[in-house]
Amino acid sequence: MNRLAFLFILLALLSPAQAADVVFPAGSRVGLAPPPGVSPSHNFQGFEDAANSVALVIAALPREAHWDLRRSTSAEELKKRGITFEKREEQKLDAGDASLVIARQEVDKLKLRKWIFSVLAPDLIALVTVQVPDEAANLYPETAIRAALSTVTIRTTVPVEEHLGLLPFRVGELAQFRIGGVIAGRAIMLTDAATDEPGPGVDSHMVVAVAPGGPAQVADRDTFARDVFGSIPNLKDVHVNSAEPLRVGGQPGHQVMATAKDARTGADINVVQWLRFGNGAYLHMIGIARASTWIPAYARFRQVRDGIDLQ
Repeated sequence: MNRLAFLFILLALLSPAQAADVVFPAGSRVGLAPPPGVSPSHNFQGFEDAANSVALVIAALPREAHWDLRRSTSAEELKKRGITFEKREEQKLDAGDASLVIARQEVDKLKLRKWIFSVLAPDLIALVTVQVPDEAANLYPETAIRAALSTVTIRTTVPVEEHLGLLPFRVGELAQFRIGGVIAGRAIMLTDAATDEPGPGVDSHMVVAVAPGGPAQVADRDTFARDVFGSIPNLKDVHVNSAEPLRVGGQPGHQVMATAKDARTGADINVVQWLRFGNGAYLHMIGIARASTWIPAYARFRQVRDGIDLQ
C-alpha cells in the first residue's frame, strides 16, 4: 500500500469519528464528546445519566470572570460550600489554557467525585462541572471523564435556527437585528450591537419574553402594564407619553410609549413596551433606541412584534 492510500484510510478512520463525537448542547457555544452512558439533559445545559445521578453541566462565562472563578474554586472557598478540594492541574488545549480542579462532596448522604474544568478562550470561559457518585465510579472512571474534558470545543457562533428553537414562541422576523442572547423557554434579546460587550453608546435593541399570568379583566390591564413597564432596568428620568389598549397579533394587548435617559450613558432614548395577553400568559416586548435613531428603529421593532407567533 502506498503512503497516499494509507493516509486516506487513516483520515477516514479518524477524522469523521472525532468530528462527530463533539456534541453542543442546544444554544451553547461550548461542547464536548460526552462519556458513554450520558445523554443531553432536559433539565440544564449539558449531559446527564439521571438514573445514576451523573451530570456534566456546561456554561459559558465572560472572560472577565477568570479571577473570580479562580478564587471561587480555591480550597478555602470550596470548603465554605461543603466541597473538599483535592488538587488543581493546569493544562493546555487547542481552545485555550485550562484548569482542572478535582474535589469531593457529600450531598444528602450521597458521596460525589467532582471535576471543575475551565478553559480560558479569547472571548469567553468554557466551564464544565462534572459529578459522579462513588457508586457509579465503575461506570464513569476518571479516565473516561478526563477523556471527555480533553475534547472541550468552543464554536464561533450558535446557528440562528438553534437559538430560535429554544423559545416557546416563533420569531418570524428578525428585522436585521443580531441575536444577543436567549433564555431557553423564556426570552430572546435582539440587538444592533456588534458584540455582547457594553459599548460606549446605546444600540437599538429589543427583548421579547413570555411570562405566566396577566390580568383577566380588561380594566386591570393598564395598571398592570404600567407596573411591568416600571420594572424595566437601566432607565432614569422616565416620562410616559402614552399608555393605551392595542391589539397585538390579533390578541388583546397594551402599548406604553415613553422617553427616558439611559442610566449608564445618560443618552436620550425612546422606549416602547407591548404586552399581548392570552391563554394564562402574556408576551412582553420592549424596544429601546437612541432618540436620534428612533424612527427607523421603531419600524423594525414593529416588524419583529408582528412576526411573533405563540406556539
